[in-house]
Amino acid sequence: MNRRILLASMLATPFALTAIRPAHAEIDINRAAQFIQSTGQELVAAINARQPVAARRQRVASILRQAVDIDGVGRFILGRWWRVASPAEQQEYMRLFEETLIRNLSARFGEYEGVRFSLGRSQQRTEDDVLVSTIIERPGQAAFNLDWRVGEVNGQPRVVDVIAEGTSLRLTQRSEYSAVISRNGSQVSALLAAMRQQIAALAAREGR
Repeated sequence: MNRRILLASMLATPFALTAIRPAHAEIDINRAAQFIQSTGQELVAAINARQPVAARRQRVASILRQAVDIDGVGRFILGRWWRVASPAEQQEYMRLFEETLIRNLSARFGEYEGVRFSLGRSQQRTEDDVLVSTIIERPGQAAFNLDWRVGEVNGQPRVVDVIAEGTSLRLTQRSEYSAVISRNGSQVSALLAAMRQQIAALAAREGR
């Protein structure tokens, strides 16, 4: 993965997600664009706020819980291993997954201070999701494009995937998680341990 895609994935990791398709309904293209506009503005405001990191993290967590179908996301990314996991492992995985999404962004507040975004064009991708293009700008860095797939889940718009330079971030993360489990005797517990280590490293980077 090149640096541009890596940077995009770090910013978009909280949105590199999908929901269970039966919960989807047809979504209006204008509503999808407005959703990305408002969600993006809230995230930018939280990242750029002159507040302690912990306070900004709480704001980001609240935004992500409103913008993302975390249950659907987690199950998609775990894929076939969801059925292998015990109920206790499933519950722990979902807890760690949410924490990972939040920490991935909050640990990089310093990198994204001053970030701005603008909307590009929107297009109906399928009858139940819309692709909304945005341009992400950071001080001293080249601008890059992120395409956000938005679906309607339980009556509300939700980001269901992010495409950075043609790469679907939800599929990338699914592949990475599956590889960890496969390398460790098909044990979901190995992934949970790796996720705990990642969270600890992100918390240390953040400073708490």
